[in-house]
Amino acid sequence: MGHGPRYRVPWRRRREGKTNYYKRIKLIKSGKPRLVVRRTNKYIIVQVAEAKIEGDRMIAVAHSRELVKKYGWLGGTANTSAAYLTGLLAALRARRAGVSEAVLDIGLATPTPGSRVFAALKGALDAGLRVPHSPEILPGDDRIRGVHIAEWASRLSQEDPERYKRLFSQYLARGLKPEDLPKHFEEVVSRIKSEFSDILLEKPESVGGGEA
Repeated sequence: MGHGPRYRVPWRRRREGKTNYYKRIKLIKSGKPRLVVRRTNKYIIVQVAEAKIEGDRMIAVAHSRELVKKYGWLGGTANTSAAYLTGLLAALRARRAGVSEAVLDIGLATPTPGSRVFAALKGALDAGLRVPHSPEILPGDDRIRGVHIAEWASRLSQEDPERYKRLFSQYLARGLKPEDLPKHFEEVVSRIKSEFSDILLEKPESVGGGEA
């Protein structure tokens, strides 16, 4: 640990590994709302936040737990598919609140191309939210839809049924065959979009929030 008369104790949230204040101030200086993506071991949380003197004001919030309770999602709540769906939901709520653009805030997460935080970004982009990004960081559509899981599950069910049941026990307990994951994913996307059909009929540029 540092010591000496010039040593300054880092702020509490930095010591706890929760906030990079140097990165945060750069995001705030953009003057745009932040698309905040956070993940835990079990869930994905996506928020659209606006920085105020008294603290962040939440414009829109979505939690992957909602996917299960409100939209009938039977897949995992912390995987790539769930991240995309949560980002889609949060961005649609933000657009309904009058936000058309934001900057991405992934906190202390490692910016690995194709990761879950960028799956959430892809969901927000598909909802019509404008967020500066490099296209190569986004995961592919097949990965987001769980095609790789479905194909592997299909092979495994034929080659090793016992291992198939063991590895996909949670999917099967929820009533979802992993081979049907891409189809189920599309069904949940449709349910979310049907709730925001008025927003999706608009052009993103026509929604308030300023120009990029």
